[in-house]
Amino acid sequence: MSPLRPLVMLAIVVSACFLTHRHSPHHEATDATIFTTLYMHVVPAPLIAASGGHDEQAAEDDHAAADDHAAADDEGHAVAPMISIPLPGALAFFDGDPAHAGAQLVVYNLQIFQLAALLMIIVAFSGVPTYLRTGKGDAITCLMAGFCLWLRDDLVEPAMGKELAGKLLPLMMFLFFFILFMNLMGLTPFSVTPTASIFVTCALALITFSLMIAGGFIAQGPVAFFKNLVPHVPLFLWPLLFVIEIVGLLIKPVALMIRLFATMMGGHLVVLSFTALIFFFATMSTTLAAVTSPAWVGFAVFIMIIEAFVALVQAYIFTLLSSLFIGASVHPEH
Repeated sequence: MSPLRPLVMLAIVVSACFLTHRHSPHHEATDATIFTTLYMHVVPAPLIAASGGHDEQAAEDDHAAADDHAAADDEGHAVAPMISIPLPGALAFFDGDPAHAGAQLVVYNLQIFQLAALLMIIVAFSGVPTYLRTGKGDAITCLMAGFCLWLRDDLVEPAMGKELAGKLLPLMMFLFFFILFMNLMGLTPFSVTPTASIFVTCALALITFSLMIAGGFIAQGPVAFFKNLVPHVPLFLWPLLFVIEIVGLLIKPVALMIRLFATMMGGHLVVLSFTALIFFFATMSTTLAAVTSPAWVGFAVFIMIIEAFVALVQAYIFTLLSSLFIGASVHPEH
């Protein structure tokens, strides 16, 4: 197998981790706030200018300002994030830089790993079409092609039906691998996990919800879509069941959003909690910390191994449920 593609994929991950570590706020830990400080690493942070050449006091000012989601210059004055796009006042809800006047669309460290996931998909699948036509390719191509066939035959087609799956299979595959690569890259040092942010999972769930509504409207028509939400029941029960079905329709994307976010966030918090215990016991006794540290490190490593499996499972569950929800909206008999 040619080492070029694995090296390119490794370079993408390393570059993303380096840029995130260099341009994200660094939080100073204290004995009293070690848990809170470590938990801040799962909170999305705006990209800031890399600090370098500051003296000790200026660095402390940088950290203090960074904790308020703003960078600081040598005098400790707040400065804008590294990348900031002005927004009209009507979009003030999306303001990512409240320290400055006006609404600003700020680029967060999450976006680095979202772009990295896109690049990983392009690199990983560059030889798959040729492999499917000729059967020739390296190990990575064979693995990705196997995933594609598995997704098509065992996940998307059974959930949607062959005709609908033929139209939406590329999108379902993209959702699966986009989530999978984001989940896996979030396990590397100095990284962040986009799917541990509810804003990212909300956007992914909105894609599914939009396809549910649009697909149902196109296949059945707007009136028939809402009419077919309720099965044949006595007329006096129809209004009640209609409200229940509408609520259920809205709950489906919310469940997708919460499930992915909570699972990825929860795993990271558990790992950080075990790590924080090392420093917590060190404040009580150096000997106690030395004795208990192997246990906390072992638990953290065990959870990380579990999270690697969960990364795949959550991508599978999100894609499966999305396929089921979209298929049920398009086919009223479901």
